[in-house]
Amino acid sequence: MLPADTELAQAIRVLARAQQDAVWARQQIGNRIRDLLHDFYPAAIVAFAELPSGGLAPARLRRLLITAGRRRELDRDVDRLRAVFADTYLHQPPMVENAMGIQLSALPRQFDAACAAVDKLAQAAIAHFEQHPDAGVITSFPGLGNLAGARVLAEIGDDRSRFADARGLKAFAGSAPITRASGKKTIVLHRHIKNRRLAAVGPIWALGSLRASPGARRHYDSRRAAGDWNHQAQRHLSNKFLGQLHHCLQTGQLHDEHQAFPPPPPLAA
Repeated sequence: MLPADTELAQAIRVLARAQQDAVWARQQIGNRIRDLLHDFYPAAIVAFAELPSGGLAPARLRRLLITAGRRRELDRDVDRLRAVFADTYLHQPPMVENAMGIQLSALPRQFDAACAAVDKLAQAAIAHFEQHPDAGVITSFPGLGNLAGARVLAEIGDDRSRFADARGLKAFAGSAPITRASGKKTIVLHRHIKNRRLAAVGPIWALGSLRASPGARRHYDSRRAAGDWNHQAQRHLSNKFLGQLHHCLQTGQLHDEHQAFPPPPPLAA
């Protein structure tokens, strides 16, 4: 806890972290369901690899596909699902298979509960975040909505003295690389000691900005053209945003696209 933060910022921290924990819990349960299906009922994974949802009876399969939102090529999907389910797969011993079935029937209920917790906590975090005076500055950045903005505020707080400069914030987020020089050799390393919650916002922020900001898209494309991998270019972009965010929070200014990413001379002309 940061004692210098306001009470509202501390409440946002509690809710945003709880929501992020619920998201991670939901992902873990989903992974457990998939792993269990690999051992217990691999046909389900094959059947629904290309479908959002899923009987062998053609009429029932068709109704389920329509309920799931499918409208096109229903006959093709029905035939494919019937072929998958009718195929032969390896089985576990009967008692083990029965135990796996019991476990599998319980996991979707846990998954539904996790989904409900994610939504409820997101609503609460957003409601508190919208009341904070820094919300306008944070959400003025392309790619930062209310929920991602709440996560950012939850980790950096609203104590202006916490980070003396932008470099401190970047290091805290793990987006700033570590440069080590020895003689004529210079090595640039990825920073592993970081706030993992704030670091998790980085890719979300960067990807969202590519659709909302032409300048962010130019910056990302230039990094890719220079040889960066996708994740490296995203991290470099989020690192740039963090420096701009530190400045805007210190000065109370909103993000300005043209100042943040000045267009190249031909575009400016």
